[in-house]
Amino acid sequence: MIANQLRIEQHINLLSQYTATPKAGVTRLTYSKEDLEARNYIKDMMRNYNLTVSEDGLGNIFGKLEGLDPSAPSVIVGSHFDSVPNGGAYDGAAGVVVGLEVAALFKEQQIQPVNSLEVIAMVEEEGSRFGGGLMGSRGMMGLLSEDDFQSIKDKNGVSVKEAMTNIGLDFTKEKYRDPKTIKAFLELHIEQGPILEEKNISIGVVDAIVGLTQLEVTIQGRAGHAGTTPMDKRADALVTAAQIISAFPKLAEEVGHGTVITTGQLEVFPNGSNVIPSKVIFSVDIRSGEEEKVQQAINKVMALIESKNNSNVQSVAEQLLHTTPKVMDKEVHSLLTEACEKLDISYCQISSGAGHDAMIFSDYTACGMIFIPSRNGLSHSPEEWSDTKDLAKGATILYETVLRLTEGTA
Repeated sequence: MIANQLRIEQHINLLSQYTATPKAGVTRLTYSKEDLEARNYIKDMMRNYNLTVSEDGLGNIFGKLEGLDPSAPSVIVGSHFDSVPNGGAYDGAAGVVVGLEVAALFKEQQIQPVNSLEVIAMVEEEGSRFGGGLMGSRGMMGLLSEDDFQSIKDKNGVSVKEAMTNIGLDFTKEKYRDPKTIKAFLELHIEQGPILEEKNISIGVVDAIVGLTQLEVTIQGRAGHAGTTPMDKRADALVTAAQIISAFPKLAEEVGHGTVITTGQLEVFPNGSNVIPSKVIFSVDIRSGEEEKVQQAINKVMALIESKNNSNVQSVAEQLLHTTPKVMDKEVHSLLTEACEKLDISYCQISSGAGHDAMIFSDYTACGMIFIPSRNGLSHSPEEWSDTKDLAKGATILYETVLRLTEGTA
């Protein structure tokens, strides 16, 4: 083993302190005070490992080790550093820390790459503040127009531009990254499921990532007094929302093939205990390994929403994100498995049921991804935990792979 397990553990623990909910998990929303604190830490560590630091117009952080051939495309390693509310210390952050560890190993081994090595820490993968998710990678690949970028606001009406300015970021910088400047993108992530732990396997080499769609549904009814408005005279937006959401398990079962439909966010207005809800906004997350099944689920959900419209209640659904199922690059996949075999680390092929930044980059460059086990399969909760021994194994595998991709020599 080459990677430094203690160093990895220290990075994880220190990053986990930058949270808005101490002792109740990691809450690190994009462009928040906690984002800024974590951002400064990541940039300091990048400089410590001899990387040149920069940020783009989205706030993505890059640490670059210049290669012998500056015109050659870079090999990028990393993940995101935002979190869900009351999430864990490993989702996203582990991939950033492993990227830092790869850079640390290049420094210690005095590796001079031909192709530049870049470590990346991306923003708003989770979509917890601005919705949609994968904003950092989508913006880099030109999937967010400037008009889209200008119009994005959080639930409090704060725009991306305002939020970035509040922590000293420059939204006028270039956001787009020419895919020709990227040779490959590698990402380590916790599995967020039980398979590796149950099989007692250290590494999952990802072969494909699920397709997903995210909708935002708005139900508009009419407010009224909870005590004086008869039941047959109400236009209750929350009742309509409940009817729609409660039908999702059956719809997913009808589509089949592992399709899942989830509502994870719900806002009720005016949110008074004695007021009939006038408006409800909720999320719909649809996932499947087959694009045909994703589309079937979308059609069923949209038809259900439409069927609830009447003279008293109106429903509208907006699609915030859609990505098709993605297959990882075969050559990079082979390099990852060869590294596992060379290091005698147990591994298996695995598909990802969660979305990741790698699924965005995979349309534009060669992508590879590995998973490490999650204790009890838990993620997006304070109980999220992965063994740093497995993180060190993953870091060593990525180091070996990056070494070959950058044609690095001591």
